[in-house]
Parts: sequence; structure tokens; C-alpha cells
Amino acid sequence: MMMSNGLLLIDKPQGVTSHDVVGHVRRVLNEQRVGHAGTLDPMATGLLILGVGPSTRLLRFAQSEIKRYEGVVTFGVRTDSLDADGAVVETAPVPELSPETVNAVITGLLGEQEQIPPMVSAIKVNGQRLHALAREGVVIERAPRTITVHELSLAPLDETRWSFDVTCSVGTYVRVLLSDLAERLGTIGHLSALRRLSSGTHHVLDALTYHQLDDRISEDAPVLRPPRSFVEHLASVNVSDDEERRLRMGQRVTLDQQGGDEIAAINGAGDLVGVLRRRGEVWQPVVVLPRIDGSSE
Repeated sequence: MMMSNGLLLIDKPQGVTSHDVVGHVRRVLNEQRVGHAGTLDPMATGLLILGVGPSTRLLRFAQSEIKRYEGVVTFGVRTDSLDADGAVVETAPVPELSPETVNAVITGLLGEQEQIPPMVSAIKVNGQRLHALAREGVVIERAPRTITVHELSLAPLDETRWSFDVTCSVGTYVRVLLSDLAERLGTIGHLSALRRLSSGTHHVLDALTYHQLDDRISEDAPVLRPPRSFVEHLASVNVSDDEERRLRMGQRVTLDQQGGDEIAAINGAGDLVGVLRRRGEVWQPVVVLPRIDGSSE
């Protein structure tokens, strides 16, 4: 019997949480094993990567990727969450800004840097979510995180609103980045719109909306990409039938593979058997997937 197993790209609508998307997919696919990589806030739209069935074990490979966003920053207004979902806590004049002025400041925000996560975030500190503490009016010290901003560009929409396009490392809070930009420009600001365009090799243009997902399922059309799609960035090696059998039993194998600490093992049918990690001169399976047809043989 065929199982639900693979990668699903969803274009998340505004106003729902990433967990809401997981719940919707569970219902329409009738599969409880659904998870997502890279949370999007309710106000944000765009690419959300999901793992379905046994492929949920591969989600970590979609979480350590470069991401690209577009959106709008509004200068002159700060909210308690640094985005449009928060309450306004401060207003300030906005100096006359030109593309030249803004681009000169952007240069100082590029590259590797330390960023302090906002209080309104899902990070856990001592077992408590920061956003839960923030709702109680509690502010605690947060450890900075190392992030990298690869590209950042802005263009004016009007006197206070600018569109932006940013490519950054996983773990980057775009609203914090834009708040820092506003301060360097001599004002304050908040994120007023955000859309994730891509994550690693996956792009929102290839994602399905809720309606497209529901329609395809009602037509019995395929919606899942193969599990191999999670590990396209890894080196791959073709394994023999005997090597596949041994890997499925959790045994180590010796392969003619140079370089890299993790590789994707592909069988003769082109399916992902699992992910292997180097252990000296041999390779140890760290993730093994069931056969596509759900059989164990």
C-alpha cells in the first residue's frame, strides 16, 4: 500500500499560523505525521516547507538553508513586536530619505553579525516562550545569535514606506534587521509586510495555495515531491541492492565516496534510502526511510 511520504511546498496565506497550515494538511491528506521547517509569523505569507509521513525525519535538512524575503518597512512607527501585528508604542519624525542615503547605510548591515532575538518570538528560555513572557510584561536578557545578511536592497514606495528584498541565513529576524536599519537612518520603524520567496533550492513559485492543494487532492493528483527533494544539496551515492538491505537493517557500509560528512544514499530505482554519516572509513545510516510502497522487503 502506498503511503503519504514526501515534501510539500505551501504558499502560506496571511492571518494563519504555520501550525494552522500543518493542521490543514493533516486533514486533507488524512496523515498525522506532518511537520514544517522554518516558522512564518501569522502576518507573513509565502513559502512554507512541510514534511509528510516518514519524511518528517528529513525536516532538519530544510532548516539550515539560506532564505529570501520581500516586504515593506514603515518608518516613523515602532510596535512592541516590531511588526504590523503589534501595538504601536512610539512614533518619530522620518528624515528625508533618498536611495543613496539608504544604500549607504545598508552596507553596514551586510555580512556576518550578532543579532539579539526580539522578546516577541517563539524562542524558549528556561522552558518558556519569549512571546508568552512578553505578554506578561516581562523582559529578559537574550543571548545574541550569529546571522549573515547576504543581500539587502530597498526602494521607496512613499515618504515613509519602503519595499525591501533580503537574502539571509536561517535564524535571521527580518523585523529586527529593519528596526536596526531605521535607527541607523535616524528614525524608528517596523515590518509592515513580509513574504518568503525561497528557502534553499525551494521557491514559492513552485508552492501550492490551500485551494490548489484541495483541488489536486480532490482530483487524486499528486501533491508531494519525493523525499529525495529534501537532500538535493547533499552529495549522493548509488547503493547496490545488498548495500540497501544492510542500510535498512541499520548496518554500516563501505562506499567509494570522497569528501563530505553526510551523503544521500540512492537505490537503483532512484529513491532515497536514507542519509549516511561518515564514521571513519565506513558510513553509518542516521536516517532510513521505508520503501516507497510501504513494504519492508
